[in-house]
Amino acid sequence: MKGIKMSEIRGIEVGQAQDEQGGSGCTVILCKEGCSAGVDVRGGGPATRETDLLNPVNMVQKVHAICLSGGSAFGLDAAGGVMRYLEEAGCGHDMGFVKVPIVCGASLFDLGVGDVHCRPDAAMGYAACQNTADEIKEGNVGAGTGASVGKIMGKEHAMKSGLGTYGIQMGELQVAAIVAVNACGNVVDSDGSQLAGVWMNDQILSTKELMIQTLEALPQGNTTIGCIVTNAKLDKAQCTKVASITHNAYAKTIQPVHTMSDGDSIFVMATGECESAVDIVGVLATKCMEEAIRRAVKQAKSAYGLKAWQDVRA
Repeated sequence: MKGIKMSEIRGIEVGQAQDEQGGSGCTVILCKEGCSAGVDVRGGGPATRETDLLNPVNMVQKVHAICLSGGSAFGLDAAGGVMRYLEEAGCGHDMGFVKVPIVCGASLFDLGVGDVHCRPDAAMGYAACQNTADEIKEGNVGAGTGASVGKIMGKEHAMKSGLGTYGIQMGELQVAAIVAVNACGNVVDSDGSQLAGVWMNDQILSTKELMIQTLEALPQGNTTIGCIVTNAKLDKAQCTKVASITHNAYAKTIQPVHTMSDGDSIFVMATGECESAVDIVGVLATKCMEEAIRRAVKQAKSAYGLKAWQDVRA
């Protein structure tokens, strides 16, 4: 087993664009040839695009991009720019007289940092497609630009998070994760220690424990959004199953998770080059997503008045 970049999976390109001053951005995973895809949405407050299309009973079998963005529901506009880019490149579902690019996506709520009027739009989505690179930046970039965690006691006690990625290869099988972490809850390390969450009295307090103690409603404006990419041969139903399995990574690293104020979503893209059992892909996807979530916190830097893990680590 060895580590890989998501961009090493044949046919996959990853691009990002952001407004650092405004505090929002988008991350695009492109597969111009088209690939199978699935999704599992578990949070109570999702902002999503074309997720119904991924239902295995529906007609279209391949997607051409997943767009992850900030900006809440406003940020879904970024996918329009991705569609324009793909159409210009001659990519899309062939209808005979026109090709329609299939772009699915989800947005997280980052309007509480930076400029509330800064939202990813079609121009930013197009720019992200132009900015593809082999080296995928992490932290305060793309959809993770304005991401934060631990907001239950107000923004002044939240911590900065960001975007993380991690990939592995086992034999011919490749699996990689990318995620923007903007959770209501805390992010915990593999040993259970707190990486980021509610910052008070020079320490990280548990959101879960504060919820139990205060019995107060959770603040609105969260959501963790991610995507698994694999070269395995999976159909839409199998991709959806892998997305479901991968939510175990959210549950292991984010406490609490899937709340009514989160729109937690995971997409899966499968390029179809390698035979593999669904369960094997699911196990590797979960491992990749766990590491990507932790990297999203560890690679983030303080911004918008929020401290980051790099500032407070022991």
